[in-house]
Amino acid sequence: MNNSNEVHNPRKLSIDEHTVGRGSSPGPRRHSIFFTKLLHWEFWPVYVTNVPVILIWLWFALRAKRLFFFSAVNPVIETGGVLGESKIGILRRIPAAFVPITVFVKKGTPFPEILCSMKDAGLDFPVIAKPDIGERGFLVSKIKNEDGLRRYAAANPPDFLIQKFIGLPVELAVMHHRFPGEKGGRVTSICIKDTLKVTGDGRSTVRQLMAAYPRAQMQLARFETGFSALLDAVPGNGETVELEPIGNHCRGTQFLNGNEHIDEALTEVFNEVVAQMDGIHYGRFDLKCNSIEDIRRGREFMVMEYNGIGAEPAHVYDPSIPILKKYRDIYRHWKIIYKIYRAQTANGVQCMTFGEAWRSLKKYRAYMKAQGREVKEV
Repeated sequence: MNNSNEVHNPRKLSIDEHTVGRGSSPGPRRHSIFFTKLLHWEFWPVYVTNVPVILIWLWFALRAKRLFFFSAVNPVIETGGVLGESKIGILRRIPAAFVPITVFVKKGTPFPEILCSMKDAGLDFPVIAKPDIGERGFLVSKIKNEDGLRRYAAANPPDFLIQKFIGLPVELAVMHHRFPGEKGGRVTSICIKDTLKVTGDGRSTVRQLMAAYPRAQMQLARFETGFSALLDAVPGNGETVELEPIGNHCRGTQFLNGNEHIDEALTEVFNEVVAQMDGIHYGRFDLKCNSIEDIRRGREFMVMEYNGIGAEPAHVYDPSIPILKKYRDIYRHWKIIYKIYRAQTANGVQCMTFGEAWRSLKKYRAYMKAQGREVKEV
């Protein structure tokens, strides 16, 4: 097992072999977004990649004789964490020492009250603002000052969180589970998140560098809308520019397999954290730290979010992992969910009925539809 401690410069993989800013050509060249998406599983539409996942879920549902068996795994989280769960509700169950300062803001709260809540909490800029209910980077924004927060609040977002921006250099997604009645559990997936960056050659603009880098090229239209000044900048030779500080795959972050770092010391740290999270047995910590070795030593790391049953073992998005192995790993995690369900029902925990699940789905769809209709561009 390779227990290398440093993950600050994770390797580049298949689609990133065209390293920007290098070579003798007069400038970066544009690659086909269509073929990049076609040839790489990580960019396939969700309705395609999720077909085998749905079949896996249905297989275990057949064994459980309950379609929504998974909801019993984390009974204190709405739907077990598949959809519609409150981020602040989950964060309050995590030991406070591992959670950044976070302020909950109800929809329509007057802006002066928002500032007072931040001051009372000791929260200063920069911050991350994000909806209390949402997924895949929905309305998540890094905000640098009061004017930016004013614009975010004026866009009429739903209930949202203002969270201290964590500037630690390493971002991870760590899957952990434990069986009811057991103190210890297991870490089963580590994903290392490499946020979207380009490296300058001293001649090309950021726009040109992005156009030459398939992962960045897919984000270029979004940057043209709100970051034109950045796109016109010319980074120096060898200068690295972080384009997107938010570690979401849909925003260009590359997900890398970090499972080689799983060991007993790391697992024990998360065992101690989840021992204080009653009613939660399965999920993924999205966190930042200085290094994996720091986590092993129990040093500072901060959990921005915790996701339940709906969380994927994010390491499967590593482009180097074959497709069949991706689904084998997903199957293995659903098998864990099923086993926890069996243990929970033996303890008398009930799962959602069909009626409850249908009402949750309707409520969530109405919520997302309302955001698309009401929230202006932030």
